[in-house]
Amino acid sequence: MTETKSAAAAPKAARAKTAKSTDSTVTPFPNFEAFSMPNMEIPTATREMAEKGIEQVRESYAKIKTAAEDATDLMEDGFETTRRGVLDFNHKAVDAAKANTDATFKFVKDMFEVKTLAEMIELQSSFARTQFEAFTGQAKDMQELSTKLSGEMTETVKGAYEKASKDFKAA
Repeated sequence: MTETKSAAAAPKAARAKTAKSTDSTVTPFPNFEAFSMPNMEIPTATREMAEKGIEQVRESYAKIKTAAEDATDLMEDGFETTRRGVLDFNHKAVDAAKANTDATFKFVKDMFEVKTLAEMIELQSSFARTQFEAFTGQAKDMQELSTKLSGEMTETVKGAYEKASKDFKAA
């Protein structure tokens, strides 16, 4: 049994001895030249030029980052302007639809109260005339609102583009 212990202990001792002899500062392949690094001194002019280049890159990055953040803010403003305009446009469309529906229901109610054919024709002519005028007014309002909305969106996008291109050229 002692022989088994000493046989098992021998490989452990050999491994411990090998592990202790390995130093972290020594290269794993000391005779292989591809892994060795020669000690070189970088000239001061080269070092200064590299540091200046790094500083210029940092400044350019900061300018580009600022320009990108500004462009993002302008895009968000443009999206908000568009959202607000579309919401106003939709409200106006719903209001027009409600007015037209109310007028139609009133017309139908009045049609049930008609006693003669002449009253029916008069009521129908009057309804057609008022609805045509209402549609004309609603179309004009919608056109004005859409023109205003497209102008606001165009100005926002144009301003964002001009600012971003100016900032990018400066960077």
